[in-house]
Amino acid sequence: MTPSSPRKTILLVGASRGLGFALAEDYLRRGWQVIATGRAHSMERLHALAETSAGALEVMTLDITDPAGIADLHAHLVPRRVDTLFVNAGTKNADWEGIAEVSTEEFVRVMVTNALSPLRVIEALHACVSPKGTIGVMSSGQGSLTNNTNGQYEVYRGSKAALNMFMRSFAARHKDEARTLLLMAPGWVRTDMGGPEARLTIAESIPRLVDTMLAHEGMPGLHYLDYLGRTVPW
Repeated sequence: MTPSSPRKTILLVGASRGLGFALAEDYLRRGWQVIATGRAHSMERLHALAETSAGALEVMTLDITDPAGIADLHAHLVPRRVDTLFVNAGTKNADWEGIAEVSTEEFVRVMVTNALSPLRVIEALHACVSPKGTIGVMSSGQGSLTNNTNGQYEVYRGSKAALNMFMRSFAARHKDEARTLLLMAPGWVRTDMGGPEARLTIAESIPRLVDTMLAHEGMPGLHYLDYLGRTVPW
């Protein structure tokens, strides 16, 4: 981006910690205007980052599992336009809980957070994205049916596979539009959710993931990609 270029804007949903917070930092470093959301109890780091951003970071409160909160965010944003909408919020159940062990309540919590809520956000806010902009969600390589050769983490895998299917349905319904649609797999990253044994650091994943997203700007249709830009098999 040259100094005379207009500053682009990204709306990051779920940016108060981990990968989402790193995304906010990375886009700020690249000269973007960032609107970042987080849940009310986890906003301290975002507010501290905003204080050092010279007005480039705007912080909003949102729990994506709350439809009323999504509606409030939409009302706040209209009639503004953003260049990119990216939904990062996600969760998982305990690693040892397979289908036979997980409670119905825990299964529903993971599916609502990881699959239903991101698409609710996209359905509510996609009109706020410029006609040639980008809409993306943080998926996972574990959402790939093809790559599931050893089982394990079934509930998390299932939630990401459902997210992928919902996003594919959204893409089919909007096939005549020029927006880029992205399902991003960041790799196994050392965060609170990824755990200390994960292969990648945030610094090894997120800048490359953003590079991949930026490289696909202006490429309409749905792309399921990892952080290195490689296509992930469905």
